[in-house]
Amino acid sequence: MVDLSGNGAVSPGHTRHGQGSGNTGKKTSKKSRTKRGKRGRKRRNKKNIRNNKTPPPYFPPEAEEGNIEYKLKLVNPTQYRFEHLATQLKWRLQEGRGEAVYQIGVEDNGLLVGLSEADMRASLKTLKRMAEKVGADITLLREREVDYDLDRNTRKIAEVLVRKVPDDQQFLDLRVAVLGNVDSGKSTLLGVLTQGELDNGRGRARLNLFRHLHEIQTGRTSSISFEILGFNSKGEVVNYSESRTAEQICESSSKMITFIDLAGHHKYLKTTIFGLTSYCPDFAMLVVSANTGIAGTTREHLGLAMALKVPIFIVVSKVDLCSRGTVERTVRQLERLLKQPGCNKIPLMVSGADDAVTAAQQFTQSECITPIFTLSSVSGESLELLKVFLNILPPLSNSKEQEELMQQLTEFQVDEIYSVPDVGTVVGGTLYSGVCREGERLVVGPTDEGRFLRLKVGSIQRNRSACRVLRAGQAATLALGSFDRSLLRKGMVMVSPKMNPTICCQFEAAIVLLFHAKTFRRGSQVTVHVGNVRQTATVECLHGKDELRTGERAVVRFCFIKHPEYLRLGAKLLFREGVTKGIGHVTRLLPPSQNHDQNQNQDQNQQEH
Repeated sequence: MVDLSGNGAVSPGHTRHGQGSGNTGKKTSKKSRTKRGKRGRKRRNKKNIRNNKTPPPYFPPEAEEGNIEYKLKLVNPTQYRFEHLATQLKWRLQEGRGEAVYQIGVEDNGLLVGLSEADMRASLKTLKRMAEKVGADITLLREREVDYDLDRNTRKIAEVLVRKVPDDQQFLDLRVAVLGNVDSGKSTLLGVLTQGELDNGRGRARLNLFRHLHEIQTGRTSSISFEILGFNSKGEVVNYSESRTAEQICESSSKMITFIDLAGHHKYLKTTIFGLTSYCPDFAMLVVSANTGIAGTTREHLGLAMALKVPIFIVVSKVDLCSRGTVERTVRQLERLLKQPGCNKIPLMVSGADDAVTAAQQFTQSECITPIFTLSSVSGESLELLKVFLNILPPLSNSKEQEELMQQLTEFQVDEIYSVPDVGTVVGGTLYSGVCREGERLVVGPTDEGRFLRLKVGSIQRNRSACRVLRAGQAATLALGSFDRSLLRKGMVMVSPKMNPTICCQFEAAIVLLFHAKTFRRGSQVTVHVGNVRQTATVECLHGKDELRTGERAVVRFCFIKHPEYLRLGAKLLFREGVTKGIGHVTRLLPPSQNHDQNQNQDQNQQEH
């Protein structure tokens, strides 16, 4: 990709032979040729400056897949051409799961040509007609001048967001896990975003988020709570300031951000890890208090998100409480942390609406980019920039991956269990694959004996509003009627009876030991997190090694100590015990019969010795 400012871009007319300044016929050393090349480039750059010319800037060439479309201009198309353009827009919307970005004034090869004022107006008018035809709205994100030749009139390129008008609740839903140290302002920020009112500086905004009396009394989150923020097809915020119920927010929104508010205190770390592994967040928002900087669990939460490969962006809150110098010191601290060898991230400070648009697009294209916002929940400073970022933030998965998951058999992870009066047993969780409908018959398990029980799905709710069909990747609550709640537990799965699900008491995983005070060996007990599964397991053996130290890798066999679990091959794994921490992925599942045979062999070996 060539620098957008034009510096370093090669003008199409220049060739390699024109770069030297001397006689090309003589044989010269590499060093002298390099010097002459540099002198030639300097003279040419000076000439360009004198002539008021800079090489034309480029975008990367247009990709056939994805939701970004380049268009040089859309001025008075014929009816046939218009129909073709509308079909093309439909395809881009499908690729972006209801969202597309059009770059007007850009050629297919990425050259930023720009348009005159009249042509730009006509192109935007045509794009609006195209959007109306496919049931979408357009929002102008930004206009930029392309000014690489002052002899010509100034030309502009426009970046336009096209978003589908919601129909039958098929809005785009992104999940954002909210991390950060205790008292960093996580719940207050969510309260301000979702309620639409600024905080009074004494925690009023967070009161609506708390679920327990002790949370209200201490001001500290100890459980996982969910909050929603909607954006309509025109990119406007939809929250509780204008809508009384979650159902109204869902009906008005084309895009929904579901915030998973996690605990910041160290004693609730297992709850925070469960939220990160079980609820499959698309992104993580790390909140850091400007006046305390990197403190408490901040590094730990950052490490957890990176270990689970969740893209992370950072919000520096409470900038109203401290001087500009203190805020800058906290940002410098964060930048140093992100650039360390363990992180290898590129910090991107967001200081204006243009930065927010750029950050949202680059964030999902590159794993290294980490946007940083500085804002206040009391004064509202830079709060709009975060809303712009969330509005434009594209989904990580495209429509093709979504379709492939939907064609698989149904698999629903059970994360929460409730008893609701007049409804009966209700389970909450995420549909990992397939499609789930009202009245569908599934099996749930495994029980302590390793069995799966039949049940029937009653009603379905997404974001507290009724829904007929649940698709892969969506979170929801399912009513199970009179099904006995005592037979259910967190960590179970509800799957299609056709699946013939396999369960295991023992499994093997390729792991990396992130930290251990001493050594990690056979017989060690750790708490294992795999998806929605959380259970204590014993280390049965380390293949090829007797013990592990910090930073070492191995293939380890774990054995659950309480009951069998349903696991998937390749699933990410995280384990901990006190200060011991490690990550890895599941490489092999050992069925119960094989577990039994191996245990008998081990007992015989021990008796012989």
